[in-house]
Amino acid sequence: MNNEVSPAGSDLRTWGGFVIMCLGMFMAILDIQIVATSLPAIQQVLGIAPDQMVWIQTAYLTAEIVAIPLTGYLTARLGMRWLFVGAVTVFTLASAACGQSQSFEALVGWRIVQGFAGGTLIPAVFSAVFLMFPQRLQGLATTIAGVAAVLAPTVGPIVGGWITQTWSWHWLFRINIAPGIVAALAAAVLLRGDGTNRRIHRAFDPAALVALAVSLTAFEIGLKDAPTLGWDAPRVLGLLALFAFAGLFFVIKTVRSAWPLVELRCFTDRNFTIGCVLSFVLGIGLFGSTYLMPFFLGLVRGHGSLRIGEIMLVTGIAQLVSAPLAVFLERRIDARLLTFAGFALFAAGMWLSSRQTAETDAAEMIMPQILRGAAIMFCLLPPTRMALGRLSPALVADGSGLFNLMRNLGGALGLALIDTVIFSRSAIYGAAIEAQLRAGDVATAVGIGIPRDAFLEQLGQPPDEFTEEMVRPLVEKAALVHAINDAWLLIAVATALAVALLFWVKRSDPDVHAGD
Repeated sequence: MNNEVSPAGSDLRTWGGFVIMCLGMFMAILDIQIVATSLPAIQQVLGIAPDQMVWIQTAYLTAEIVAIPLTGYLTARLGMRWLFVGAVTVFTLASAACGQSQSFEALVGWRIVQGFAGGTLIPAVFSAVFLMFPQRLQGLATTIAGVAAVLAPTVGPIVGGWITQTWSWHWLFRINIAPGIVAALAAAVLLRGDGTNRRIHRAFDPAALVALAVSLTAFEIGLKDAPTLGWDAPRVLGLLALFAFAGLFFVIKTVRSAWPLVELRCFTDRNFTIGCVLSFVLGIGLFGSTYLMPFFLGLVRGHGSLRIGEIMLVTGIAQLVSAPLAVFLERRIDARLLTFAGFALFAAGMWLSSRQTAETDAAEMIMPQILRGAAIMFCLLPPTRMALGRLSPALVADGSGLFNLMRNLGGALGLALIDTVIFSRSAIYGAAIEAQLRAGDVATAVGIGIPRDAFLEQLGQPPDEFTEEMVRPLVEKAALVHAINDAWLLIAVATALAVALLFWVKRSDPDVHAGD
């Protein structure tokens, strides 16, 4: 296990610096969620075409996903301290510029800058766990980082809804300014240990950087377009082919390089590779659940963003309550058992959500949220140690970048699959419900909300235009509920199947460092 850290790994200054780093990461993740809640308000003010709105989020996410694997290189060249200070400073300035944007083009441009800076903050925090703290404190540090990482998407909707309703969309970005300034100044003062200031010379490989950026950008945009254009659309196939060829070029160039841009040697460690796959699957579940809940509550139940945020707080509360237990058990129970329990509980919570009806609301969502919230730390803490705990200090920053990249890639793929399932299955379910109604199925009619007597009166008669207009929304809502349930079931099955990988995990050996 990695123990080559500063002797001051447990003093107040080190902990203070680490908490400040977690604050920066929290800001970056929260920004994605709170902006998503206010896209309609931004669209109205800036006069943005509906089909262009998605680029406000896609620009950020694409820049972020390119920046994440570069964190190892940037950490080596700048040191963790100045990488964090520089990244949080750029993130803060870009946030201020986003809040002042008067056009769609300006906003998207600054979102790219903001996303790139924010992307380096996430893996920097998880690598700090293994570079700043001794082994006995790494579990606690990972839990603090994990709580910040997964709490942000949970509270994002309620924060975004409150800001939009109380002030204006500009404050979705301006809210980052004060904490960003505090984080930059505090980090410069507190992050002074050897683990945060160590620099290593690494040559710059522009060809590998371009290939990496092109590959990940094509992947992100291709997945964005696939649900609406179709997976077999020429544009989608072209983007995914570009992703594959540019990615292959990057891997070949990197493996052959004496000074690689990203240390792919991390994948020679079996536990790291399995940890990355688990991170990928966790990304599908995390991104998917925080997408499906507001999707259902908004379109099926008709709740506003603030009420949706209030309902989703249950997940965050369950996560906070379970975090101390995760820290306690992580040092006492085999990581494989904890990971199995975490992924099994997480899958169970999503399976319960796959049984929703059009009447499901806050009360029925409590138990699935409790299961998912309680499971999250067990899905994050043991796999993080599994993946990064065996790496040598020289590989930790690169490993953290790759580990976190896999979670984002899983989230991107998961969202594309979810949208595909919803768009395709809702049409199928809608046609089936319509056929059952035309066949006189009373149970189906009552089930979607048509009064029994009114339906019986219409039997044997062709529906008039008024009746069709009244029934169509009921059919569409019922079909949407079934399709959303299929999406929940899809990510539940993927999460449950991931536990099979645990049979190949090696027991951690404190004296083994991968890549030495």
